Amino acid sequence: MTHTLALCLDAPMQSWGLRSRFQSRDTAQEPTKSGVIGLLAAALGIARDKDDEVQELAKARMGVRVDREGLVERDYHTVNRVPNTEGKAHRTAVSHRYYLADAVFLVALEHEDRAELLRWHATLNDPVWPIYFGRKAFVPARPLVSPEADSSLLGVTEQSAADVLAEHGWLENRTKDRDSTTKAVSHGEERSLRTLIDTGPDDEIAEPRRDVPVSFHPRNRLYGTRSVRPGHVQLTESMIHAGAHLCT
Repeated sequence: MTHTLALCLDAPMQSWGLRSRFQSRDTAQEPTKSGVIGLLAAALGIARDKDDEVQELAKARMGVRVDREGLVERDYHTVNRVPNTEGKAHRTAVSHRYYLADAVFLVALEHEDRAELLRWHATLNDPVWPIYFGRKAFVPARPLVSPEADSSLLGVTEQSAADVLAEHGWLENRTKDRDSTTKAVSHGEERSLRTLIDTGPDDEIAEPRRDVPVSFHPRNRLYGTRSVRPGHVQLTESMIHAGAHLCT
């Protein structure tokens, strides 16, 4: 039997790097597996050099539902007096850093061991180290999980990750957007939410993502590749109403 822990990732700014190199730091438009496992490891107090423990966390199947699309923004940082390879000719270096503004995501972590998911739920409510979404300044706007682990909303349920993405309460908390969407759906208009979920490499529409953490060691960060299936789920009245109390 599979069990799934649901998380809410909501912050004014988030950054989920996939191909960051040198002066350019990108962001994916949804949370990466390395990013989610990284924040979970921080909550559990797992050090960056504990490769075995990080890899064990990464075995969970992950799904993401985009409850509010983020806007990709860019800022830049400057570093003064950067030397060349000979230690001379100091200059100013400029780096461009991208982030998502105002995004909200539902993340589903599927695992066969319910006790392990309960441990993750507990530590996300009382993390060992601070949790942030890609950068230390990008802190959560609301709790990631429910106070009680057995809650059907942001708790641990006897469902697959796919079922959680298809049925979990909508996490949108902007009154204007909720009201307009509720009205549209009640009048029969279709509203869909974009999803991304781990799948097998033989899936015909699978896409590769090189974001599976192998090592978070600062001097030797390593990542493996997974296959993900993009898709959509229909937003229903029951999903809208179920998520209403999460938005107060």
